[in-house]
This record gives sequence, C-alpha cells and structure tokens, in this order.
Amino acid sequence: MSFNKSKEIIEEGDVVILYLKPNNMHSLEVKAKILNKKGEIIDNVFQTVYGALKVFSLVGQRYGSKVELSRGWAYVLQPTPELWTLTLPHRTQIIYSPDISLIIYLMELKPGSIVIETGTGSGSLSHSLIRTIRPSGHLYTFDFHEQRVSLASVEFDKHGLCDYVTVKEKDVCLEGFGEELRHKVDAVFLDLPHPWLAIEHAIVALKKTGGKLCFFSPCIEQVQRTCTKLALEGFVELNTYECLQREVNVHYKSLPVLDLECLKYKHSNEDMAQKNEKERQEEKLLTVTHSHSLPGHTGFITIATLPPNYVRK
Repeated sequence: MSFNKSKEIIEEGDVVILYLKPNNMHSLEVKAKILNKKGEIIDNVFQTVYGALKVFSLVGQRYGSKVELSRGWAYVLQPTPELWTLTLPHRTQIIYSPDISLIIYLMELKPGSIVIETGTGSGSLSHSLIRTIRPSGHLYTFDFHEQRVSLASVEFDKHGLCDYVTVKEKDVCLEGFGEELRHKVDAVFLDLPHPWLAIEHAIVALKKTGGKLCFFSPCIEQVQRTCTKLALEGFVELNTYECLQREVNVHYKSLPVLDLECLKYKHSNEDMAQKNEKERQEEKLLTVTHSHSLPGHTGFITIATLPPNYVRK
C-alpha cells in the first residue's frame, strides 16, 4: 500500500525499491514468507551482488534509509511510477518515462480527469496516469489478454490503487469500450497494433464537450493510416512527436586562465608574453558535455483533438 500516499515508515505488505546503484534496482514486497519455484513456503530472503537481505527486517525502518546487506549495503526507497517503470516485471514491451511524460502533457491530464487506456500490458503507463488524475479521477484500462489483466489487477490491489483504476479484459477494436463509458471520458490513449480500428469507439466514449486522443506507434506507416482515419472522422490539431532522450554528463574540465597582463604587453615585449604563456595556470571548472550516442527510436506519439459538440457524419 505504498503507491497511494507518501509514507515515512515501511509496513508489512508495502512494495519497496531496493536501490544498489542507478542501473541495479529491485522492487520487493515486504512480507515474511514467499513461495519458491517448487511451491514451498520459505523465508523471504533476497539475494543481491552485495549479499542477502531479510526482506521482513525492513518493517519499521524509514524510507530512504541505508540498510545493511550481508556483504554491503543499499538504500530502500518508496516506489514512484518512474522507479516502478525501471523495476517492474515485464509482461510486454513497456513505455518509459520520457515518452510517458510527453503523453501526459499532450493529453492535458489533471486531477479529476477520466481516462481510457488500451493495452494495459505491464502497467508502466498506468501507474503514471493514476498519479496524475487522482484523487478524483479514474482510469479505465483495457487488455485483450486474460493473464495480463489478472496480473495487473493483482498489482493495482497490492499497490493500493484499486479506487482509481478499473481493469477490463476486452478487444476494444471489435467491442468498443462499453455503454457505461458513453460520452464520459476526457481522453483516450491507444497502444495497439491497429489503432485506427478503435477511433470510432473512442468518439463514442469522449465527452460531448470534446477531448483528446493520443496513440503510440513504433512504425510511421501506422501513424499515417491512423492520422488519415482521424482526419476523416473530424479530429483536428493532429501532431506527431518522437521523444529522444539525450544524456548530459557532468564532470570537471581543466581550462586555462586568461592572463590579461600577458595580452597587454604581448606586442611590446614578446619574450615576456611567451614566458607568461608557459607559466599560465589552469583551473578546474564543473561543466557538462552531451553523450556521443543517443538512445534509439521507441515510437511515435500522435495527439489529436475532437472538437466540442462533434456530430459524426
């Protein structure tokens, strides 16, 4: 129950993030016993490169504190959607934080928004959407895969998010979103192989005052076909983005100190200038440089607006 509010003390049943280093983090459920691969109940001991941790010993400790392992130490953090994205169990390919932040911005979500998400998958985007729209908003997330729906429902329950999300198993391209969501939704997000098949159903779900439709597609051919369908159905303000993350490295760099006296006498006394040039000092300055390589393409994010009082032709 550690996702739905800020906490200071770790309690039994919490999901925590064990931080070893930036590229080595793990999500753990704080409980005394777990089932092993043989179906046997054993003590909940988590093995790391720095030794073992008795997970239940975290109960009563403060979030953010340093915890001792058998051969080292780590930090225990309260989970956030960003940390969950980095540590969640992958059931499908997921959307990462740079794309997630742009999606939420483009859909203009805020507390109280009613949102549809298609393609629940591993729940990476779902957690960020819930944080944005709670406490008075609600997320309706759909997936056609029965096992993924079941696992996502269990995770939302463990994380204390059930009041803000409804998970449904449905092929929305064929069945739509249901009469209960007719003209009740502020925004629709599509993460589907054929997003153009869900556009007519999205029009039925969006409020009569209008709304946003956003979709994520890895291929430009999908974008072109879906945008053609959106334009035919009356959507306006179509824009497609590609979010490329660029890493900045912070480090010290030695730079020469400019000797103004040397410049002053350079023309009148060349020997003195050359001597000062050899003796000039360097100073270390904290600066940044951009990485030589960029992370590769993830997908195209397209946003479109359905005008108010839209009447379908």
